[in-house]
Amino acid sequence: MNARAAEILLVEDNPGDILLTRKAFKSSEIANRLHVVTDGNSALEFLRREGRYPEAVRPDLVLLDINLPGLDGHEVLAAIKADEDLCQVPVVMLTSSDRQRDVATSYRNHANSYICKPPSLAGLSRALNALQDYWFEVVRLPPPGAPA
Repeated sequence: MNARAAEILLVEDNPGDILLTRKAFKSSEIANRLHVVTDGNSALEFLRREGRYPEAVRPDLVLLDINLPGLDGHEVLAAIKADEDLCQVPVVMLTSSDRQRDVATSYRNHANSYICKPPSLAGLSRALNALQDYWFEVVRLPPPGAPA
């Protein structure tokens, strides 16, 4: 297990989904700190440490919804992966959309994974626990601040 808490940025505008995600992560066996922004523009400000977020931490993982106010998830993903300072941050699309077009666009824009949100808290908890096990126990990530 990591010596420090995993820093996770959730980009989600639905208050119910934010609450379910918080509950699922709170019950996790992996130490984590969940940061939440509710629109695409704020996500990029957070990641770039601009505007309201000059002291933001660099997340170890971004969970990104597609349907967001302002920049949508596809636009945010494309901006992250085109930015030399951010491109190594893993981005998992966590969305209710199961449309093949959204899946294909996400992977074309270099999403690291695509997860359709299960409708129940139990299903979401299982999915997020599996996601955390994979990203923070199995995968080797570059250290924070490592050059691209």
